[in-house]
Amino acid sequence: MKYLLGVDVGSSSVKTALIEIANGKIAATAFSPSEEMPIDAPQAGFAEQDPDRWWLELQNSLNKMRQQVAFRGDEVAAIGISYQMHGLVCVDKAGKPLRPSIIWCDGRAVGYGNKAFHDLGEDFCLSNFLNSPGNFTASKLKWVRENQPDLYKKIDKIMLPGDYIALRMTGEATTTVSGLSEGILWNFPQKAIARDLLNYYGIDESLLSTIVPTFGEQGRLTAEAAGILGLQAGTPVSYRAGDQPNNAYSLNVLQPGEVAATAGTSGVVYGVTDKVEYDPLSRVNTFVHVTHTEEMPRYGILLCVNGTGILNSWLRKNFFGNASYSDMNAEAAAIAPGADGLQFFPFGNGAERVLENKDPGALLKGLQFNRHHRGHVARAAQEGIVFSLQYGVEIMQQMGMQIKNIRAGYANMFLSDVFRSVFANTTGCTVELYNTDGAAGAARAAGVGAGIYPDFVSCFTGMNVIKRLEPDAALQQQYQDVYGEWKTALLKSLQ
Repeated sequence: MKYLLGVDVGSSSVKTALIEIANGKIAATAFSPSEEMPIDAPQAGFAEQDPDRWWLELQNSLNKMRQQVAFRGDEVAAIGISYQMHGLVCVDKAGKPLRPSIIWCDGRAVGYGNKAFHDLGEDFCLSNFLNSPGNFTASKLKWVRENQPDLYKKIDKIMLPGDYIALRMTGEATTTVSGLSEGILWNFPQKAIARDLLNYYGIDESLLSTIVPTFGEQGRLTAEAAGILGLQAGTPVSYRAGDQPNNAYSLNVLQPGEVAATAGTSGVVYGVTDKVEYDPLSRVNTFVHVTHTEEMPRYGILLCVNGTGILNSWLRKNFFGNASYSDMNAEAAAIAPGADGLQFFPFGNGAERVLENKDPGALLKGLQFNRHHRGHVARAAQEGIVFSLQYGVEIMQQMGMQIKNIRAGYANMFLSDVFRSVFANTTGCTVELYNTDGAAGAARAAGVGAGIYPDFVSCFTGMNVIKRLEPDAALQQQYQDVYGEWKTALLKSLQ
């Protein structure tokens, strides 16, 4: 049997998937650790993880898969990598991390990004980078330069989380154009490195890794990495992408007008367009999509709400005595829409781009001790997450995106009947849930990158719709009213 291996480096776990090449079926999946990986916050607004912890959990996840399928290393034909976006990993000449990774939800660099947006000119940044430098990778590196100058001088290369895992696998420091765009390190009209921003920040271009194609050979497993992972030396790494472009790819969202969603630690709606579009306030962000070519341009418009699954996890640990998520969902389902007036604003996981990089913290509003119990809180939390996403969807619609059908993996918060219903009826969209996830998508993409699959059609054999939800007219009206009250309260709180 021949397989493709997909690796998805998240902030809560590292997931792996094994796809059978012959029929496209998922042979095995696993994740590690079983409980969410910690996110360290040495100061308010900070969020860090140890890059070598990702490497360790990758090994653990592979070992768990071997308990399901006794595959040999020489049976894996190619490897694809998906990863948490916007992080910063700094390594020395030996490829060793110099500090913990500053990950996606870390807010320390907002001030640097906002100043660059002002000093370089908002029109200049938006027309060249399609985004404010904001809280992205380039601005995080500026923070390191200013606040840890001795460490900064030791940096040989900077990379995204997926670039670091590829480095551990291949021994080569590489990145992609899609990855550079997510770090605000890419100039779209010039089709080149964002040198204006690097020069403004005083950052040497030599710190960036070599650019390789998103699909195609990016390096091969070293003997050392192969020994550690139980794979065969020389196996190609043939695909790499940030988790949200990869999630879209995993759901066969490749053409203009198609839309994907995910609700893991963060919640995302991601739409594909062939036009260079941006939000003037950079509340949603435009990056290079994984299937982009100069002949057929493809861009991804990304809406992200940081406080999604992490809110549900926090509730479980602090309110539900570590009861199962199924039990939490059942308690939420017993409460009527609107949670009896209880409103949850889930902005407690760092600076929120959709709120112009404000970090207001989470807020539970309207709590009545004689009426509400933890079921109301669970219901209000799921509704608040969806309402936050809808707030961003409206921005995407103002940019011209027609959002009628949304695809998602049957995973994470989409396992909840309540969440699915609130999502479909608040957005007014048909929701299709598939038997896939980011690791499986990365495996399929690796098959394309290695030339095993001839195109972007054949690699999706074996992927099917599990559930389809249509909006209900009566519930739509009900949620429109509840969402309207939630949005009004949000806007007041931000004044």
